Amino acid sequence: MTKILIVEDDPKIAKLLQNYLEKYNYRAIITEDFENVIDIFKKVKPALVLLDVNLPSYDGYYWCRQIRALSTCPILFISARAGEMDQVMALENGADDYITKPFHYEVVMAKIRSNLRRAYGEYAPKPEERVMHLNELTLYMERLELEVEGATVTLTKKEAVLLEMLLEKSPRVVAREDILEKLWDDQSFVDENTLNVNVTRLRKRLQELGIENVIETVRGVGYRLTLGENT
Repeated sequence: MTKILIVEDDPKIAKLLQNYLEKYNYRAIITEDFENVIDIFKKVKPALVLLDVNLPSYDGYYWCRQIRALSTCPILFISARAGEMDQVMALENGADDYITKPFHYEVVMAKIRSNLRRAYGEYAPKPEERVMHLNELTLYMERLELEVEGATVTLTKKEAVLLEMLLEKSPRVVAREDILEKLWDDQSFVDENTLNVNVTRLRKRLQELGIENVIETVRGVGYRLTLGENT
């Protein structure tokens, strides 16, 4: 259930907003502690924030800046201030939209849905695919695919991460300790041969593409990729 944080010091308006949001299957959390809004935000981790301008202690602009320093979640101001400068200040402090009171609940819901779609749904910006190139070799991290001159093999997640580390530092050495830390959360439970097995598997994937003897073992230190020197 999508969580929405309501930061509104008028309890009647806050409750009406909560009831209306819950009719549409959102989980609405009302803030009653206006001195620790940022702590509540960290605890709730909402997908969107409804924020009033006039609040006790610190105004909504202040809390908007604090939230924006931690998160890119949509922030919608709901305020009785209808002046242009108030709206400009809200946007300049990091808000995504500004709704003036009195408001129609359907308008609020439409703006909430629109901002949620833009942030998380069909209109959300798609992250660019991570692609690494070195000589004739291309690694597609999200696809877990390795390509050489049109030929492709599929890698396991650990094989892809291992190759990514080797590509990033090539032709420098990647320490065993760094690889172990990246591939396994708890190194204390990783057998000494486990990394060797993954390196052997990666070498076989490369061999399938006609690339041999490019992962060098540096005894007592780690591994390095010398692509271009031995191919």
